[in-house]
Amino acid sequence: MSNTHAAILIAVMALVTMILRFLPFMIFRDRETPEYINFLGKYLPYSIMGMLVVYCLKDVSITSSPFGIPELISVVLVAVLHFWKRNTLVSIVSGTVCYMLLIQVF
Repeated sequence: MSNTHAAILIAVMALVTMILRFLPFMIFRDRETPEYINFLGKYLPYSIMGMLVVYCLKDVSITSSPFGIPELISVVLVAVLHFWKRNTLVSIVSGTVCYMLLIQVF
């Protein structure tokens, strides 16, 4: 792929991304946002995070070494930090760093 093709592809992807981001504001500019959109905006992020946690933990084996200990410690750390600091970025980054360090030890 040439540089020109790559630049065009990146520009098209950026344009589509911008349109998708701005489209709801253009659609609901002159009217009130429907209740189901408000509901999705309120609950969907938590649902997605829950699904990601289940997906990440689905292959953890508690019957063989290290018995899921790194995962358990990291999940507990993320939960404690999130309830304490109420900062998603801090809790997720800390849990990831903790997990990466623990899998090097175990």
